Amino acid sequence: MSKWFVYGIHIGGWDLKATDPVQFHRGWPGVGFTHSLLYGVVIAFLFWRLLGSKTWAVSFLIGQWAHAITDTGDTVGTMLFFPWTIHIHFGAWAYAGQTGRMTDAAAYFSGPGAVWDLVWIVYGIFSWRVLTRSYFERHVYAADAFWSRANRFIPLAALLVAYRAAFFYGTTRWIAWSLWAHVVHHYPYDISWGGPHWVPAAHSPSLTWLQLVGVGAIVGAGVAIVVVSRHEFGRRSWAAIRSRT
Repeated sequence: MSKWFVYGIHIGGWDLKATDPVQFHRGWPGVGFTHSLLYGVVIAFLFWRLLGSKTWAVSFLIGQWAHAITDTGDTVGTMLFFPWTIHIHFGAWAYAGQTGRMTDAAAYFSGPGAVWDLVWIVYGIFSWRVLTRSYFERHVYAADAFWSRANRFIPLAALLVAYRAAFFYGTTRWIAWSLWAHVVHHYPYDISWGGPHWVPAAHSPSLTWLQLVGVGAIVGAGVAIVVVSRHEFGRRSWAAIRSRT
């Protein structure tokens, strides 16, 4: 949705790029709300109501929350609790979107961000069974009606390729950019906290103690809601079982 305008594109005599790429990408005014937990809930709700699929809704919510929470790891962070516009950030790796696509890629795949991506690739390799045809047919195809409807027009083998595509795209993307950055262009690795330090990273202001208290209160309330909900769900489920027996 937004990275093309962060990096900018050239069409004929037109240069289309955000005046302040960091503000546009992660801030408000801007599209920073797309990196918030609330945005994930809203879009997941629309998926559920418009597409009639709780599976797609929950899947989108998990993916978007993972994206928003992971991006708090860089030096700009995200407005995780939007409409509160405070940026939650841990500064583990440098945000360099304002430098352009190539420099941003070189920086990301030279610092702790690349290590973080590698963790998930290794995790995926250890979970290789989820990529097998038997797992797809038994668990994925059977649980989501999308695949059976698509199978009326598309062979099962092609659907399996589409199912596997996300993992292989993510893996080959990491390999290709790493080779481009370090074999072709010889950018130096710097996996120290906040690195790589050779790039002019953008930073959000440090959180004040009062803001930290606010974040703690929000997180604590969220945890309490989850715990209470799970307890209530478990109590009702146990009551239903007892009534049947």
